[in-house]
Amino acid sequence: MGTPTRQQLAQSRVLVVGDAMLDRYWFGAVERISPEAPVPIVRVNREEERLGGAANVALNVKTLGAQATLLTVVGDDEPARTLRRLLEQQGVNALLGSDPQLYTIVKLRVIGRAQQLIRVDFENQPDHEVLVGMLSEFERVLPEHGAVLFSDYGKGGLTHIPRMIELARAAGKPVLIDPKGSDYARYAGASVVTPNRAELAQVIGSWSSEAQLLERVTALRAEHRLDALLLTRSEDGMSLFDDAGHVQVPAQAREVFDVTGAGDTVIATLAALLATGMSLREAMPLANRAGGIVVGKFGTASVSYEELFE
Repeated sequence: MGTPTRQQLAQSRVLVVGDAMLDRYWFGAVERISPEAPVPIVRVNREEERLGGAANVALNVKTLGAQATLLTVVGDDEPARTLRRLLEQQGVNALLGSDPQLYTIVKLRVIGRAQQLIRVDFENQPDHEVLVGMLSEFERVLPEHGAVLFSDYGKGGLTHIPRMIELARAAGKPVLIDPKGSDYARYAGASVVTPNRAELAQVIGSWSSEAQLLERVTALRAEHRLDALLLTRSEDGMSLFDDAGHVQVPAQAREVFDVTGAGDTVIATLAALLATGMSLREAMPLANRAGGIVVGKFGTASVSYEELFE
């Protein structure tokens, strides 16, 4: 299959499940140091709100020209209302469960003199399973989607992931996972898991050679029945490990401005392309290119059809 047409992408649908968050940016001028402590005083003159976490992944799917549905649980608070509004504005279908005991995750970044000075996170660990009530919603909408993407930020939202993977694979849907933590047993049976180097090292330990990497990844895939593993290696591009062996694509050389959210763009692009019927091996170079484009932008960003296929 060659490059998918706009039409094919417009008809493909990706179901994104995971931890959604709101990215807030406060931009300001730094002119003096505080008399109270050795810290800069930022006079905020502009605020910006963007979709973060799994919501940014869904936005990336949509920006590329495919359709995205986001399934997640948020709090009953102001950030949740803002998230809903932003998702609606961007044309992302949202199935948002509401849990009054939950704080909607907010990452507030204070930017002064064009650099991030501090990041403040607002979140709480729920004392109960938040996504359990969404399982029936997941089953209901699953048949309408061509691929399922789990965006795991380790915030407790994906405790029911094994059952969801099972349902998706039984329905013949490719399952893509952006993983967190060292327990890949919960991702068993997935089509592809997309860790970066640091994330993979948490699971298989650091490797001293490509041969050792291949050996350990092969064992990991066998243990958890993973069809493939895609390792994103920033300046070294990407490596795909599957039943046919191992294939590598070099990084798209360009000025790196900001790596925030590049992993989101890569997996969103893969999911959108797999939902059109492309194979992983065909989709990987395009996802690599999308990641290369997005690091040239500030903050959590996304890539359009024109940018990717121009």
